[in-house]
Amino acid sequence: MTVAITGPIKELTALLGDVAMTDSDSMLAYTRDQSLLSPAGRPIAVVRARMINDVVTTLRTASKYRVPVVTRGAGTGLAGGANALDGCIVLSTERLNRILEIDEFSRTATVECGVVNGDLASAAAERGLWYVPDPGSRAFSTIGGNLATNAGGACCAKYGVTGDHVARIKAVLADGRIIHTGASTRKNVAGLNLTQLLVGSEGTLAVIVEATMRLRTPPTHTATVVAAFSESVQAGNAVMDIQNVADPSLCEIMDRTTIAAVNDMTRMGLDKKSAALLLIQCDGDAAAAEAERCGHACEAAAATEVYTTTDSVESDGLMQARRLALPALERRGSTLLDDLAVPVPRLPEMLDAITRIAGRHQLVVGTFGHASDGNLHPTIVFDRNDAVATERAIRAFDEMVDQCLALGGSITGEHGVGGLKRRYIESMVGSVEISLMSKVKAVFDPFGILNPGRAI
Repeated sequence: MTVAITGPIKELTALLGDVAMTDSDSMLAYTRDQSLLSPAGRPIAVVRARMINDVVTTLRTASKYRVPVVTRGAGTGLAGGANALDGCIVLSTERLNRILEIDEFSRTATVECGVVNGDLASAAAERGLWYVPDPGSRAFSTIGGNLATNAGGACCAKYGVTGDHVARIKAVLADGRIIHTGASTRKNVAGLNLTQLLVGSEGTLAVIVEATMRLRTPPTHTATVVAAFSESVQAGNAVMDIQNVADPSLCEIMDRTTIAAVNDMTRMGLDKKSAALLLIQCDGDAAAAEAERCGHACEAAAATEVYTTTDSVESDGLMQARRLALPALERRGSTLLDDLAVPVPRLPEMLDAITRIAGRHQLVVGTFGHASDGNLHPTIVFDRNDAVATERAIRAFDEMVDQCLALGGSITGEHGVGGLKRRYIESMVGSVEISLMSKVKAVFDPFGILNPGRAI
């Protein structure tokens, strides 16, 4: 072992004790996220921080020795952004999991970064409040990870993404200094908006350790619509018609492949003959009336069947079908999940392109996602042990991204760039803009140790 590696390991273990792990077998579980085709390296240590001071100590040591640091929450990412790099320190924040305060009067919750999204939602609900951001990984993804990728979810079109619900952030810079951004007030224009700069930065600017998140009062009523279509493009057209008559809290889409996978997994009895299902939910005092208008819009867009319910148990069951889309597809083989966002009027074109690309490469692709904001997750199912199948999957993935860009879309709506999509970033944002981003990173992280080679 070289002196360059021995120095930081000795210092970390001396300062942090068994919080710093160096055994290769113990570190294995911390080397990658859920992105199967993103490369992962071998770290020299994994620090399982218990308190903010552990983060400070880790970053001071890493800065001293110029060692890369990859920050990791629950490891639920889908773009390789938390995968270890060779010779790095993996900084795990999963044990920073305290809900520090829920203020019912200001309707905010202050939490450590390792608090699980669903745990915050449950704690807020006990106080009669609602934590809105609801990514598909709500049951296990953390608030820190949600902020790092600006995670979205089902109800973004009406209520916004994670970054729309953050008031303040406490973070640790690469040299170990602690910063505080934002304010607890509703309005604040003092200085540059560092809070929103950190949101979505994927651990490249600082390590988020604590956040104050905004809460809302829950909706009084909900109503759910399920609409079946004989063609996916018809479902895409219906989404635009729905926007003209209602403001649903969510509008989710599942294609035939996804419907079949969910049916096989759950025996829920979803309509297997349909090419696509829309799951639409309206909330508020006018939920039932809005749902009725959504149903009429679907019928006008050639829906073969429309079903509406105001029963909360039945609605939850229908929404569970959508939440199980990815796990159901994963049961069929290795998956390469895309995260494309197109302007809603281009949704039918993107759905059609996905179908054509899947056919051209003879691949199984299950498409689901958040139709109300144009964010689709075409998921390629293949055998990763078959080199030819893997190559076809990668080519199809590239073609989907290219088509998304041609339609004026974004290469990622909510999962982040990570390592998986870094090769597309310049095509997405431009070379001058990349240069500006790199200069911003250099101000926060002059030695370039925070998640290098990721995001930008």
